[in-house]
Amino acid sequence: MTESQIKTEISFEDFKSEVLNDYKIARISRECSLLGRKEVLTGKAKFGIFGDGKEVPQLALAKAFRNGDFRSGYYRDQTFMMAIGQLSIQQFFAGLYGHTDLAHDPMSAGRQMGGHFATHSLDENGNWNNLLEQKNSSADISPTAGQMPRLLGLAQASKIYRNVTGLDHFTNFSNNGNEVAWGTIGNASTSEGLFFETINAAGVLQVPMVISVWDDDYGISVHAKYQTTKENISEILNGFQRDNESNGYEIIRVKGWDYPALVEAYEKASTIAREEHVPVLIHVQELTQPQGHSTSGSHERYKNEERLAWEREFDCLAQMRTWLVDNDIATSEELDTLDENAKKEVLDAKKLAWTAFVTPMKEEQHELISLLKTIAETSANKAFIDNLTNDLAAIKEPIRKEILSTARKVLRLLINENGKNQLASWITNYANKIQPKFSSHLFSQSNATVLKNKEVAPTYDNSAEEVDARLILRDNFDAIFSNYPEAVIFGEDAGNIGDVNQGLEGMQEKYGEMRVADAGIREATILGQGIGMAMRGLRPIAEIQYLDYLLYAIQIMSDDLATLQYRTQGRQKAPLIIRTRGHRLEGIWHSGSPMGMIINAIRGIHVLVPRNMTKAAGFYNTLLESDEPALVVECLNGYRLKEKMPTNLGEFKTPIGVVETIKQGTDITIVSYGSTIRIVEQAAKELLEMGIDCEIIDAQSLLPFDIHHDCVKSIIKTNRLLVVDEDVPGGASAYLLQQIIDEQNGYHYLDSQPQTLASKPHRPAYGTDGDYFSKPSVEDVFEKVYAIMHEAKPERYPSLY
Repeated sequence: MTESQIKTEISFEDFKSEVLNDYKIARISRECSLLGRKEVLTGKAKFGIFGDGKEVPQLALAKAFRNGDFRSGYYRDQTFMMAIGQLSIQQFFAGLYGHTDLAHDPMSAGRQMGGHFATHSLDENGNWNNLLEQKNSSADISPTAGQMPRLLGLAQASKIYRNVTGLDHFTNFSNNGNEVAWGTIGNASTSEGLFFETINAAGVLQVPMVISVWDDDYGISVHAKYQTTKENISEILNGFQRDNESNGYEIIRVKGWDYPALVEAYEKASTIAREEHVPVLIHVQELTQPQGHSTSGSHERYKNEERLAWEREFDCLAQMRTWLVDNDIATSEELDTLDENAKKEVLDAKKLAWTAFVTPMKEEQHELISLLKTIAETSANKAFIDNLTNDLAAIKEPIRKEILSTARKVLRLLINENGKNQLASWITNYANKIQPKFSSHLFSQSNATVLKNKEVAPTYDNSAEEVDARLILRDNFDAIFSNYPEAVIFGEDAGNIGDVNQGLEGMQEKYGEMRVADAGIREATILGQGIGMAMRGLRPIAEIQYLDYLLYAIQIMSDDLATLQYRTQGRQKAPLIIRTRGHRLEGIWHSGSPMGMIINAIRGIHVLVPRNMTKAAGFYNTLLESDEPALVVECLNGYRLKEKMPTNLGEFKTPIGVVETIKQGTDITIVSYGSTIRIVEQAAKELLEMGIDCEIIDAQSLLPFDIHHDCVKSIIKTNRLLVVDEDVPGGASAYLLQQIIDEQNGYHYLDSQPQTLASKPHRPAYGTDGDYFSKPSVEDVFEKVYAIMHEAKPERYPSLY
């Protein structure tokens, strides 16, 4: 809405009040940035990255932002969050200090540095709030452009809600798809591939996405001439501009210091995206960064005096102030008073935030000091304890590290004394109370956690037909799409041809292109589509064609999806299912099994490795009744193998975190998963002919693994352990060995050295011989087990070599 339009629709006094309130918010935000920097430099906070210089365009963005909309943003959007009423001054400083209480830092309870914003999509029990009754911000991440893939999915959800039937009852999430997803990004970060991938995908999909590029000419110290062709992102994206002949973007350029033009630009963008479902790029130019990139350094080091003088003149707040005075909206004296009041308000709120942050720790400090003084009175090490106690008491504003560290050091002095038990109890209770503040909610803690889902076995009638296993997947997906109107699946070749292995054959024809969709070759944004849609109540299944291609998306999985519940302390979730296939094909790029890398990169996402398609289908059924993200790796060489067709498709459930013993044995326990299970089974048959009876355990899921500790129960019987997989040495097999030996204390029951058998340290070479000489074969498993038995009973099992 332009200034003239505003004046014709509301009184001048109302207009003046609204504009001055905008200026006040911007001034408060600026004072937060200025004082925040001082808090870091004086040591009260660890690091600061602020939104100074970006205040005025964020006011305009906030005016166009409506209830139900979502932000996926950049860590400089504090003014926007203040303008939509989702960030107070005290909360700003609580985030800067890292306050571990959600009541004080609702963004992340101290888990993220300041400047990373989020709203609460969930209540304290993990249930959805009504997202249409609030303004929403998806939780920020620091990796540059990492917010872009998720933005695509947040926007696509509106398109799904507008065009897919059967979702009328999802009234907490959408009003006919009228919601816009608003993204923000710095100009330098548009150099990232994730930006271009998202821009292209949104143009293809035509989703209601508005992306703002905050352009201040620099990326930390590096000028735009080293970042962007022509030093202008909207110029090089001109080919995306829609026209009468083809779809594309609406591209808008606006000066970041021009308040009325910004308001008009954002209202225009909102209307186009909201009504037409057309993506919009707003290039906000001529912005400044008055304090430089962060508290790590000064921008005077890399900006010359001419640039600094220009930034002082075209600081968006200075320009807004001039506009207010020149248009007789406010006098300089009025604005001076407003500025002074803003400074005082920020200072007062900062003091309250600091007091709230340090008070609990001071109380904990005093509690420990009192205990240590009591213990010291009867200790032979009184002098040493007194020194540690006095050192702790001298700390005026302690942190919990200093408190607990002191207690643990004193405990060493009490090993043989009566006071030990009392202090040990205090330490244990303190750790139990404090540790969850830093470690909770890696996985869901709601009633919908996967661990509360029980197994439902597949059922078969007497005439159960043995069919190609891919038909079980296909017919189970059919049941899923019928039972869950909110379920959608998308990926490369997932739509028209029903995926490369025909597990979705006929599904697009039956359920439509919106629900069963092809996607371009762009793995990161396929993941992003899934994350964003899952954050808005849909149940997406994002298909990555092959396991090796997951590497394109691993950063998004690791930094965004895996950490979402953790970094919001359980106040946001994205129960995305990632479907892929891998293992035992042929060639470097289609048969890798980098499971160790994956499971260590994506803690927070369940990793499921079914040995056949019935097990895989059961995992999908289980996950759709839970609220957690998971990766399902189907066996690439299993689609044409024969399996019996169950009668309870869509209903049977494979338990997550539960291993399955698929062969009983007495001599050695072999743990494996996925396609390698078939190799192990064949080797076990041949070993039995030699009098060696193997017990075979299918891990089924790597994260979580064996929650009932069935592996160690097997070892108690066999006293020997071999873990087999086709990852590189030290990969997932080493992880499984650590879980069994360390977590389950399996070492207590072993009579032989526990061992692993993995692939060679290189990718598998092409062809059948390449597979045989790169990955464990039946003969490899046979000889490994035989060697273990030879070491134990050489007289019974003479050496093969």
